[in-house]
Amino acid sequence: MTAPSTALVDWSTAAQIARRVARPGPVATRGELDDLVGSLRTAAHDAVPHVLRVTRMRPATGADVERDHHPDGRLRRVRVPRPDLGDVRVVDRATWALANTRSMAAMTAPALAVLGKDAPSAGSGAARLAGAAEVGGLLALLSSKVLGQFDPYGEGRPALLLVAPNVLAAEQALRLDRRDFHLWVCLHEQTHALQFAAAPWLADHLAGRLGTLLQDVTTTSMGLAHAPWRDKAALVGRTVLDAVRGELTTPLDQVLGAEQKRVLAEITAVMALLEGHADVMMDAVGRRVVPSVRTIRSRFEKRRDGEGAPRFDAVLRRVLGMDAKLAQYRDGARFVRAVEERAGRDALNAVWAAPEHLPSAREIHDARAWVRRVHG
Repeated sequence: MTAPSTALVDWSTAAQIARRVARPGPVATRGELDDLVGSLRTAAHDAVPHVLRVTRMRPATGADVERDHHPDGRLRRVRVPRPDLGDVRVVDRATWALANTRSMAAMTAPALAVLGKDAPSAGSGAARLAGAAEVGGLLALLSSKVLGQFDPYGEGRPALLLVAPNVLAAEQALRLDRRDFHLWVCLHEQTHALQFAAAPWLADHLAGRLGTLLQDVTTTSMGLAHAPWRDKAALVGRTVLDAVRGELTTPLDQVLGAEQKRVLAEITAVMALLEGHADVMMDAVGRRVVPSVRTIRSRFEKRRDGEGAPRFDAVLRRVLGMDAKLAQYRDGARFVRAVEERAGRDALNAVWAAPEHLPSAREIHDARAWVRRVHG
């Protein structure tokens, strides 16, 4: 007899639902689409040396970065044997959703393994199909919002996913210079790629903290130790989504104990660091590299804030946790700027040295406390 599945959802069905529900995006000719894909691939390639220069970071393994200097020590130019930061994939919305079902499956599998003794029988797949519909629908909605994503958890090698229809829709809606905007987006995402390459322990650290949270929630929270498998599995799904969003004020908050809230706040602080650091660095390259960077930033901030957005879109942003995501960008950016102002960029880069150097939930709002703890 086949052992019952302990998967949270039927991930294959979730991917199919997301593919069917996701809207295709702006209409373009084959030639226009080919130009778009080529431009994004070029931008992803060109972004790497700029990210290495402005962050002053380098991968933990691979090609070294050679720097030439003026006699007074200022950086004159950088010769960069381009390091391997992962694959670059230009995708449509459905493919992005599929990639994320695979990542979510990988991230939830270890925690759900502890529920195996309480798993439903092989014939009772209603809960898994219901979960597939919920996850597939949510990913279909998110797939129209995401410009790019660095995914260290998917199948095979880490990959940078650039969602072509969303990039095209944004550049058209905001009336942006194509070359500048594509490079600006790739600067952000390649900074994420470099973060994980410079700190090869980071992906496992985040997955481990999330796994600890999931297991604690499903085995210890407010009587859930003896709850049906279906209730536990549903809570795992909500916990994954809330942890990724950095959302602390949802119904999930009602079942978290003090230690679990602390772990979720810790995960949120790391996500804020990653997003804020990438946001600061993408602008730090300056107008010499992205001539219209100030225009892009100004118009993009208005887009993020939902200026002129219809009421439904404002509600949708809350449902999807996008307001929490926006807070992550801003909290993390304030932390990065404050550390640099107080101690410099090289001091900031100590954050990638070890897990214990990551900012705590309190320190992400108090950069001076992090500087004192890490640098004395």
